[in-house]
Amino acid sequence: MFIINSPLEEILEINPQIFLLKVFSPELAAVIKPGQFLNIRVTNRTSPLLRRPFSVCDVEGDHLYLMFNITGEGTNMLAHKPIGSDLDILGPLGNGFNLEGNYNTAVIVAGGLGAAPFPYVTRMLDGKKKILSFVGGRSRHDVITYNLKNEKIASDDGSLGVKGNVIQLLEQNLPILQNDRIKVFGCGPNAMLRALKEFCLKYNFECEVSTECAMACGFGICQGCPIESTKQSDKYLLVCTDGPVFNIKDVVI
Repeated sequence: MFIINSPLEEILEINPQIFLLKVFSPELAAVIKPGQFLNIRVTNRTSPLLRRPFSVCDVEGDHLYLMFNITGEGTNMLAHKPIGSDLDILGPLGNGFNLEGNYNTAVIVAGGLGAAPFPYVTRMLDGKKKILSFVGGRSRHDVITYNLKNEKIASDDGSLGVKGNVIQLLEQNLPILQNDRIKVFGCGPNAMLRALKEFCLKYNFECEVSTECAMACGFGICQGCPIESTKQSDKYLLVCTDGPVFNIKDVVI
């Protein structure tokens, strides 16, 4: 784990109000794994005080890419950071996706901004496993396909792809999934993850999900990001240190 000042090189708006930061950070780029996250201090002022957690969207050479939307003062400040200014970054943090295993096809399931960690997952799996990406959102503006592969798309209002949610899209493609040895990787709103858990348990698909919640320290000291465990030995786990990626059978979402 490092605390590093890394220069911001570029800010792109890839969807309405969805931003991608390009950061030069050779130290972090060399060690961070898909699904891990960074805790970023957005200002040197005392407000906002706490760091903000961001999953790593992609790694290319010495550069990191971070995807986010504006949800409040902190992310608004980050979206308007001057190019060339330093980001105060703590990381890498948490446990990422386990991309190894006896499966042929990685099935990515992303809802809205839940697409954020999957360009890096796609990069690491490309050429090693087949990849199918199931991507959903409320409308065409919420569907994010940045650097994904073989996308199948659903939107709640039908403005892009099939009309419906991403779990319904999975059901429509069930014969394809059942005729292959797959592993599911999911990220999105909790309602989507609950439905994804039900889907994967019903059809006995292996699945890992990236979860999120409000957190302060990012490394387990504050105990502020509990998630309920399904294991009797551990009533609660911490999203920041035990996750943010979990086997979907191990947590109550």
